[in-house]
Amino acid sequence: MKSVLRLSVLAAALAISACASSRNLDEAFTDMSSGAELKSVLFSDRTHDYGDVDITLYEGRLMLTGTMPTEAGREKLIENAWKADNIDEVIDEVFVGDDTSFGQGVEDSRIDQTLRLRLTTDKAVIGSHYKIAVSGATVYLLGVARSEAELERVVELARTIAGVEKVVSHVALPAPAKL
Repeated sequence: MKSVLRLSVLAAALAISACASSRNLDEAFTDMSSGAELKSVLFSDRTHDYGDVDITLYEGRLMLTGTMPTEAGREKLIENAWKADNIDEVIDEVFVGDDTSFGQGVEDSRIDQTLRLRLTTDKAVIGSHYKIAVSGATVYLLGVARSEAELERVVELARTIAGVEKVVSHVALPAPAKL
């Protein structure tokens, strides 16, 4: 009985969060399904350690961030990324090197939470249009901005957080209106 209640609460929360953004419910569930499928593929691939890689999906665009111990592992990660259904684009922001240190992980988490709060409370942006990943004090943005001005505001909100060294945007802008 408790598991049914938990599933109901989770489904309601997902529906509310999907409705709060410009994305429709199908797009949100498609991204969730693709993310779960990719995690399953990576979990079953025992040839490499994907433990320091973050997967961020928005409308079929997959952004990979974090670190891989070897170049061969990074290449296998990208190969595996294309195995999930409904992936239209793979954005590779993975570095080859040592895993993120505990201290850096804590700092990245602080930056992530600070930016999420700023996006939620800033009236000039629609925070639900953006997905965030933070790795090695670099903020990676994925999503769709309503305008160039909104995107500039989001980048500024990220850039001015203490400890942020770099902001990388993979945010799409709407197509210009045809006359």
